[in-house]
Amino acid sequence: MRRDTFLKSLAAFAAAGSLPLSAQAQAQAMKLMIPANPGGGWDMTGRALGKALQDATVASAVTFENKGGAAGAIGLAQFVNASKGDPNALMVMGAVMLGGIITGKPPVTLAQATPIARLTSEYNVFVVPSDSPFKSMKDVVEQMKKDPGSVKWGGGSRGSTEHIAAAMLARAVGIDATKVNYVPFRGGGEAVAAILGGNVSVGGSGYSEFEQYITAGKMRPIAVTAPQRLKGIPTMKEQGFDVEIGNWRGVYAAPGITPEQRKALTERVIKATKSKAWEEALGKNGWTPAVLAGKDFETFVDREFTSLLATMVKAGMV
Repeated sequence: MRRDTFLKSLAAFAAAGSLPLSAQAQAQAMKLMIPANPGGGWDMTGRALGKALQDATVASAVTFENKGGAAGAIGLAQFVNASKGDPNALMVMGAVMLGGIITGKPPVTLAQATPIARLTSEYNVFVVPSDSPFKSMKDVVEQMKKDPGSVKWGGGSRGSTEHIAAAMLARAVGIDATKVNYVPFRGGGEAVAAILGGNVSVGGSGYSEFEQYITAGKMRPIAVTAPQRLKGIPTMKEQGFDVEIGNWRGVYAAPGITPEQRKALTERVIKATKSKAWEEALGKNGWTPAVLAGKDFETFVDREFTSLLATMVKAGMV
């Protein structure tokens, strides 16, 4: 029997309720909203998850839609409004979206979607172009003390973890955080182009987004916001700056799905994180596995929102 005929037959049985969950899951195609432009961390996470869902045989196919802007708020609004009740729809999200909601106060929030699972965790790496006069974060700080606006920071949307880290750094060295010259980008591809083109002084994001340029000698890493070195990159703290902040990514489902559908979708995602394809993605991108699902994930997001808000207030961003 041809594969397409086989899948159609499975779908027919599933619609009639004659198949167990595992078989139904295999027959279903899935849709993944990536609320950012191509090339960034959310895009890489979404496409890696899509491949893992298929590798784990819990999705027959996965389609992707990129909708960048406003720290994911534009994609979130489209996802909430267009996917109501769809048990096969997922949206990538993470700490950046929480920061964007705090600063932007969009009309559509995460409370209108359905929490599924946290997937990964990583820290921000700050880089400069290879020909930059800045050799360390101390050099950057010295220039900021002379003229805060002369240092252009590039990264994700306003409220992203790299934006917060820059504000935390300013505050830690006695500079007015509101004077940080931060340039937000709608996706990792735009940020990379700006760094390579010398349009920003310092760029920030996850290591995975910069790795190929660091390896090729086109970018030079000068700090990481982790508690310990990453790939030999010195931490902010060891350079004398009390800045430590992590980033994480996860997925939400559409509003209006039933508890049973939420449970089934969560099981599919968890199974995907145990696939060979996902394991390879973790290793390739330097992501730390941080799977957390169900009510625990929902509680985690609430705690993170409160914590992030407090950090942003302290850093002078709110």
